[in-house]
Amino acid sequence: MSEKLTKDLETDFNEILLIIEKAKENAFRAVNHELISMYWEIGKYISEKVKSDVWGKSVVEQFSAFIQNKFLGIKGFSAQNVWRMKQFYETYQENEKLSPLVREIPWTHNMLIMVGAKSDEAREFYLTLTLKNNYSKRDLDRQIDSMLFERTMISDKKNKLLVSKNSALSALRDNYTLEFLDIPSEHKEMELRKAIVSNLKNFILEFGKDFSFVGEEYKLQVGNTDFFIDLLFFNRELSCLVAIDLKTGTFKPEHIGKMEFYLEALDRDVKKPNENPSVGLILCASKDDTVVEYALNRSISPTLVADYKLHLPDKKILEDKLRELRELAENENSKETENM
Repeated sequence: MSEKLTKDLETDFNEILLIIEKAKENAFRAVNHELISMYWEIGKYISEKVKSDVWGKSVVEQFSAFIQNKFLGIKGFSAQNVWRMKQFYETYQENEKLSPLVREIPWTHNMLIMVGAKSDEAREFYLTLTLKNNYSKRDLDRQIDSMLFERTMISDKKNKLLVSKNSALSALRDNYTLEFLDIPSEHKEMELRKAIVSNLKNFILEFGKDFSFVGEEYKLQVGNTDFFIDLLFFNRELSCLVAIDLKTGTFKPEHIGKMEFYLEALDRDVKKPNENPSVGLILCASKDDTVVEYALNRSISPTLVADYKLHLPDKKILEDKLRELRELAENENSKETENM
């Protein structure tokens, strides 16, 4: 009887703990909202003074010293940070869509996005992602440094047709940066797999926090034969299994057939009735986009082919590539308009 009572009390206490944690989270959000609003108003005030030539750099430095003397020990009012408040206000003042979002994340995160993102589209991407995934400062810094926005935009444009056929593929990209694995450029598939499993936190950060790890070398028994999927994940948002086949060489068309077999076996023997059909990702060291297009053109399997890099991407190359794709899309839209 007492043991049952103890379990009941533990359940009750855990429910109260959830109430406390939720209240703490709400309190933090409320305080953060007011703090960002304060920085916004200070930035607005300084911006207007500077525009009217009333204030300059020296006055801002005097203001910083005044505040820090007035409120001993106060943080966040260095001359540099005060100038950032002005830049913060000027960056978002005319954007009604983004100005509410900036109040929902910490100041340090806002500074990373403001400095690292070069357009409103990129800022919206990182603001939304930070809110959705509750990124730490370190996580957000890594995503910006790896140019996740540019890589995602390029991938979306490349995979537009495939995603239109199967929306579940929208959770995958056509390239991944795995600089955190710390393995030599010449490596075997087993080394790659083991390194990924040893760095699951960072791997899931790169893939998206909706991914949950199911297993390594996941066993499938078909007839009297055993088969093994390199990595198996589950995507909570899409409610489906995601099979990953690792290739340390260049993509080959025959890889598609193997993945189609895995997905068929997963859907028949592993997928739960309430889950959506499984999807696959063939992760290669390199790929020829034309070969990939031909290989996937007649495939009915929900599969994407991606390549991985063991170093951070070259920012200029990615920016140029994204600009080329956008210009190409604009030219195609112009031709369609002319033909109407």
